[in-house]
Amino acid sequence: MQFSLVINGCLVSAEQPAVRVPWWSFSKTAIAATALSLVRDGLVGLDDSVPEGPFTLRQLLRHEAGLADYGELADYYAAVAQHAAPWPAEEMLQRLDATRLRYTPGTGWRYSNVGYLYAVRLIERVSGLELEQALEQRLFAPLGLPCVRLARTRADLQDVHMGGSSAYDPGWVYHGLLVSPLDEAVLCLERLLGGDLLPAWLLREMHSARALGGPIAGRPWIAPGYALGLMQGTAQGGQLLSGHTGCGPGSVVAVYRCVQNGKAASCAVFAEGADEGVVEAEAVSRLTMALAAPADLP
Repeated sequence: MQFSLVINGCLVSAEQPAVRVPWWSFSKTAIAATALSLVRDGLVGLDDSVPEGPFTLRQLLRHEAGLADYGELADYYAAVAQHAAPWPAEEMLQRLDATRLRYTPGTGWRYSNVGYLYAVRLIERVSGLELEQALEQRLFAPLGLPCVRLARTRADLQDVHMGGSSAYDPGWVYHGLLVSPLDEAVLCLERLLGGDLLPAWLLREMHSARALGGPIAGRPWIAPGYALGLMQGTAQGGQLLSGHTGCGPGSVVAVYRCVQNGKAASCAVFAEGADEGVVEAEAVSRLTMALAAPADLP
């Protein structure tokens, strides 16, 4: 298990190799932030409908658009396990019958990677840039993160710690799989939520979460919710967390931030395996210790 920790803006990680790890669904936080930078610049509205359907950017980023998810397809998991070549995106959407909404947008909640594929297409249309360029120009360069990159092929993962799935093809992540040293993952969240990349009103919108019920068995969430590209809610111990967990074949990453009594801490934890609860609990534990440390420490 690896971890990286930021307290009051200062990186205080334990010494560890700067090996790249997959962000898995923490990539959604970066995609959401990039889309919100377009909102900041007046290029798109949060509540404007998008061409892919009768839903808005806000509903896409908060999983309220009524879309299904390709994770529901048994053939998807079988193809990944067999190390098959990824299906073209349009074939995946056809297999999923993605144009058939599962509920009226805005009236329900259903986690959907397809929604983030559509958010990526919106970013590319509006910015006139490929996703990797848009992420670099609008997010990673302003936040001072030179080592984050978008993995598109198996060759792009040769120097990435993939846990138990060294043959994985990142093309199976249709909205894009980001990779970086763990330090840059935690700095991304800290600088995004604690900095001025987005104006205060837009950060408030980003933190506006839909409540998703009570405790989750085997995980540290007491009152989970989902905001704009952020898993957000109360964890065991009473901390209000904002960030994202990501899980893929062979590994899990959890990247979260907490502000308490004027002190801010962000933590990223990466581990092999598939137990999201263990990795999330480790992040919560390290955040709790960081926030309980004397105020004069970094």
